[in-house]
Amino acid sequence: MSTPRIVCQKCIYYYVTWEQGKPHGCNAYGFKSQQIPSVVVKSSSKSDCNFFKQKQR
Repeated sequence: MSTPRIVCQKCIYYYVTWEQGKPHGCNAYGFKSQQIPSVVVKSSSKSDCNFFKQKQR
């Protein structure tokens, strides 16, 4: 059984930086990166993002 994939664009902490080379940002973890933040968190900590919170429509 697998956990659902985290889609950062649907999270309240995700933002677009508009910086060339680091277009994705995460206010919860406080970083900008070239990759989607959930991928960076998974690769560096070996666990899924703990801060994901769905945006309200």
